[in-house]
Amino acid sequence: QVQLVESGGGLVQAGGSLRLSCVASGSIFSINRMGWFRQAPGKQRELVAFDTSGGSTNYADSVKGRFTISRDNAKNTVYLQMNSLKPEDTAVYYCNANLISREPLKVGDYWGQGTQVTVSP
Repeated sequence: QVQLVESGGGLVQAGGSLRLSCVASGSIFSINRMGWFRQAPGKQRELVAFDTSGGSTNYADSVKGRFTISRDNAKNTVYLQMNSLKPEDTAVYYCNANLISREPLKVGDYWGQGTQVTVSP
């Protein structure tokens, strides 16, 4: 069983900062990619950023220069530092991991339960 648990969401004023964390635990052999998606009310879930095991990163155009993704491979943890937040960043943020689980040994995508980020004007 693999679990992803997010933390760090909350309410912040525009221009403020938040740091999200996501820990992957359970029967994990290795993690290929970890990242963040978000879903605002009435909108589709969209990619925010991801970090591959090789260290390359990718960001949505809307967050480039404001958000930074990082990983602590020893702790199976991914972070999202969000600066200069805007009201349009308001959404539920979901952690995602593409990983190889043990017993059974297989590749799969896993999701956290989501954490709410609300940015007030």
